[in-house]
Amino acid sequence: MKKLIINADDFGYSRAVNYGILDCYQNGILTSATLMVNMPGAEHAALLSKEHQKLGVGIHLVLTCGEPLLSTHKTIVDSNGSFRNLAFYQGSYTIDRKEVEAEWQAQIERFLSFGLTPTHLDSHHHINTYNEIDEVFLELANKYDLPVRHNMKLPVGYASTDKFELSLEKALASEASLLEIFGDADTLEVMSHPGYLDKAIYTGSSYNYPRLDEVELLTSGKVADWIKQSKTVELGTFTDIA
Repeated sequence: MKKLIINADDFGYSRAVNYGILDCYQNGILTSATLMVNMPGAEHAALLSKEHQKLGVGIHLVLTCGEPLLSTHKTIVDSNGSFRNLAFYQGSYTIDRKEVEAEWQAQIERFLSFGLTPTHLDSHHHINTYNEIDEVFLELANKYDLPVRHNMKLPVGYASTDKFELSLEKALASEASLLEIFGDADTLEVMSHPGYLDKAIYTGSSYNYPRLDEVELLTSGKVADWIKQSKTVELGTFTDIA
């Protein structure tokens, strides 16, 4: 059987996002989530994780949203001490990679301090794929012996799914569409961003209302039926590929 991992990014962004993710796990086909430990809903997400231990929970490393855990940074923060936004990294940029390493290690350690065991690593806005940052990401994955999202070229020895899909709607359109995405692959991660709305997500994220559409899709009885009845695909988490 092919393994399908449906991961919700942004766990911990806010309580509303957390509850949306939890609904998609309890009442739908979501199997995995990645937690932003620097955001206001992080402790709430950690509590929900402990209450629902079959939900695979990894770490959503952050460099472009909210406040850093460490206060010593010079190059990865703006004049207010907040993380620089994604636009900064989409041009020519200069950063101290040691700051990225220190911050991300602090984020991993905070996740561990919640008493949780991470299933894998990924990052907010796919910042792990950017120049210099990709090296830090892979070094930390190796240090903590964690699987990673397959959104970058991976050296030999790193555990990941065979494929990664950005479009939840395309993946869940039909079994035929999903199998076309799988191709010859045995394992696939599909990214999602479900959530309910509160002031934190509505004012802080440009991707807000569509999160409700993703909740609806991930909790659709029709979609759940064809996935659960499939003789080719079964749901799983990153613990199945480690």
